[in-house]
Amino acid sequence: QVRLVESGGGLVQPGGSLRLSCTASGSIFSLLGMGWHRQAPGKQRELVAHIASGGTTNYADSVKGRFTISMDNAKNTVYLQMGSLKPEDTAVYYCKAGFREIAGPYWGQGTQVTVSS
Repeated sequence: QVRLVESGGGLVQPGGSLRLSCTASGSIFSLLGMGWHRQAPGKQRELVAHIASGGTTNYADSVKGRFTISMDNAKNTVYLQMGSLKPEDTAVYYCKAGFREIAGPYWGQGTQVTVSS
């Protein structure tokens, strides 16, 4: 019923920037919140950033001051503006969404972010 579609990943040099987008579609539900997680090879999937529908945000310590999460509630879309990227940010980034009316969370397919010179 719900599909999360991500875009914006790619290859970037250290110190560069990328903006990820994720849109939830397929059914009309009320968003509780959306967020981004990432998983690098050999590591556990970890929270990067999360934003509740009311605007409350939280970030992993490793990205505070560099990444900004925002959400357009009307469009059911979450964005992750990533700046000052480091090689250790290289990972598959997954979009996550929770809804009031259905059990979740729901996950996107993941988008690769590679930071390399």
